[in-house]
Amino acid sequence: MKLKIAIFGGSGYGGAELLRILLLHPNAEIKLVTANEHAGKAVGEVHRNLLGLTDLQFTKAPDDLERLDDLDCIFLALPHGQAMKIAPKLPANVRIIDLSGDFRLGDAGSFKTHYGREHTAMDTQSEFVYGLTETNREVVRTARRVANPGCFATATLLGLAPLVANSLLSCRVIVDAKTGSSGSGARPAANTHHPQRSNSFYAYKPFVHQHVPEIEQELKNVGEWNNELVFMTHSLPVARGIFASIYTETKEEFSAADARALFAHFYRESFFVRLVEGSPDINWVKNTNFCDIGFAARGRQLVVFTAIDNLVKGAAGQAVQNMNLMFGLDEKTGLMLTGGNP
Repeated sequence: MKLKIAIFGGSGYGGAELLRILLLHPNAEIKLVTANEHAGKAVGEVHRNLLGLTDLQFTKAPDDLERLDDLDCIFLALPHGQAMKIAPKLPANVRIIDLSGDFRLGDAGSFKTHYGREHTAMDTQSEFVYGLTETNREVVRTARRVANPGCFATATLLGLAPLVANSLLSCRVIVDAKTGSSGSGARPAANTHHPQRSNSFYAYKPFVHQHVPEIEQELKNVGEWNNELVFMTHSLPVARGIFASIYTETKEEFSAADARALFAHFYRESFFVRLVEGSPDINWVKNTNFCDIGFAARGRQLVVFTAIDNLVKGAAGQAVQNMNLMFGLDEKTGLMLTGGNP
């Protein structure tokens, strides 16, 4: 079976990773890839890492979206605010996976507060399910439209879901999360310019990061979540990777071995979650779809460490993982990606 695929927004980092993964996916055939500013250029000319792997060319987004009904799946890898304009016009028979934040939040007011714009397609939003594969697998399996999680949300939720599902937390949760510069997108900006970032370290969006409501919304679906969440994000002087330190307190003494056993059971069917001794390292998950999780404990104090590649497990890889589920394929198909050493 070859799935006919379209990618809207193929010139950014998320689109580039979708291309890298799907070009080698045994069940995928990319029929259309859009990038208005690069229309007419070869994919390999824009993404030099893909030179020689495809004859595809970027095109402008088609005006008549209803005519795309011969496709099986459309990935929307567009800046926030654009997918909500496109998704309502796409054929109902085509499955959609949106990598932006447009359809993650069920509350229009929360969306406006955190994304700084009105949501213009809330009727369509109700058709989307939240695509954190490891916690929402059965819902994704039957879904026709999926909102892919944010990168920080993925790293945080995978580190908290087993604890919340088992009602083990007794106080506020503090998440100290750090990300590489690719999380800000391919277009240069003051905060991602190399001379600014290469030897620097700083916090940004304290208390107001757009992934906070997404995290809390999903935790309430996982279990009983009434805890206070303190969520802080920081800029790392690296290109790829997210590392999250999640500080919790459990209702009873809980050792690192206890945490490992709990997480091993919760993620027993989740190939892409790896439990490590001590701390994970972003180097070992770069370019892969893995989330590595480690633990440290003292009495009732438990720290969960998570590491992902923000562009793969935090974006394109998880999107393909969801696509595999939606079409009855093995989750791992096309995603057996290894990191480098060193």
